[in-house]
Amino acid sequence: MSGGVDSAVAAARIAEAGHDVTGVHLALSSNPQSYRTGARGCCTLEDARDARRAADVIGIPFYVWDMAERFHRDVVEDFVSEYAAGRTPNPCLRCNEKIKFEAVLDRALALGFDAVATGHHARLEDGVLRRSVDEAKDQSYVLGVLTREQLAHAIFPLGGSTKAQVREEAARRGLTVADKPDSHDICFIADGDTRAFLADRLGASEGPIVDALTGRVVGSHQGAYGFTVGQRKGLHIDRPAADGRPRYVLSVEPVSNTVTVGPRTSLEVRSIVSERPVWNGPLTEPYEPITCTVQLRAHGEVYGCRAQVSGGELHIELDRPATGVAAGQGAVLYDGDVVIGSATIASAV
Repeated sequence: MSGGVDSAVAAARIAEAGHDVTGVHLALSSNPQSYRTGARGCCTLEDARDARRAADVIGIPFYVWDMAERFHRDVVEDFVSEYAAGRTPNPCLRCNEKIKFEAVLDRALALGFDAVATGHHARLEDGVLRRSVDEAKDQSYVLGVLTREQLAHAIFPLGGSTKAQVREEAARRGLTVADKPDSHDICFIADGDTRAFLADRLGASEGPIVDALTGRVVGSHQGAYGFTVGQRKGLHIDRPAADGRPRYVLSVEPVSNTVTVGPRTSLEVRSIVSERPVWNGPLTEPYEPITCTVQLRAHGEVYGCRAQVSGGELHIELDRPATGVAAGQGAVLYDGDVVIGSATIASAV
C-alpha cells in the first residue's frame, strides 16, 4: 500500500472478496520526509500515514517493511550507474523486478502469504499478463519484466476498471485518498531534477557537444550522464543548425564524455538488439521470427515488428521507424493486449 488511491482500492476489493489481507507499506528511504508536493515524490511519511488510514478504514492489519537498503542498492545505485554508462534506465521496471516482486514477494511467501497484490493497472488472467481496460493508465509495460513464477503469486485487482471508476469507488468506501494526485516522475527525485540528482552523485565533468553532420563542436556540457537519446530541450547549443531546425541527442558516449546531436531524421531506427530477455506469456522463446507488437517506453507508441531470440539476445525488426530509442529502456512484446515477454534495449540501428 503506497498511500495512493490505487493500492487502497486494490486492498479493499480483495478484502471484500474474502481474502485474508495484510496491508504493507514499503519504507524505501532511510530518512523519509514529508516533502511530497502535489504529484511529485512518493514514499514519504505522508504516504505512510495515508496508507495506514486506508488500512484502518478497510479493517485490515497494517505493517511497514523497511526496504530502504535494498531499494538504494538495486534501484537508486543501478539508476546512477546506468546513466554513468550512457544508458537511460527505467527505475519503475527495476523496482517491480527487484523490490515488489522479488524482495517483497520472497518475504511474503516465507511468512506464509500466497500472493502480493498491488494497485497496478493491468489484468492477470490464467497467469497471462494483459493490458488494463484503461489504455491511458495501463501499466503492463512496467510489469513486463516479471517471470511466470512471479506472476503466479501476483494479483492486480484494478485491471478491469478505469482510473475514474477507481476514484469514485474510493470515495464511496470513505477512503480519504480518493482525490489524492497520482505520483509521477521518479519517486526518489522529489523535485524532478534528474540532471541535478545525477550531478550530485557523479560530479561535474565538462565535455563537448558535437554535430553529427559536420563533426564540429557546437557546445559543451557538464556531464554526458545528463542527456538521453532523443532529447531536444536543455542542450544549450552555441551554433544553430545550418537548416535552422532543432537538433536532438543522437548518442551519449561516457568514455569520451561526448554528446552527439543531429536532425530528428537521424534518430530513426528499425533494428533493435535487447539483452536479458524474459518470457512470461503463453509462448516459448521464439527462435524463429514471430509477428507481434513492441512498446519501447512507458506510455509510448506501439510498433508492429518481427522478433526472435538469437545468441541469448532478443532481435527486433520494426515495421516502421521509431525515434528516441534509448539503451537501458525496456522493450516489451505484445500479442494484441497480451504481454509475451520483455528485454532491455542494448543497441539500435
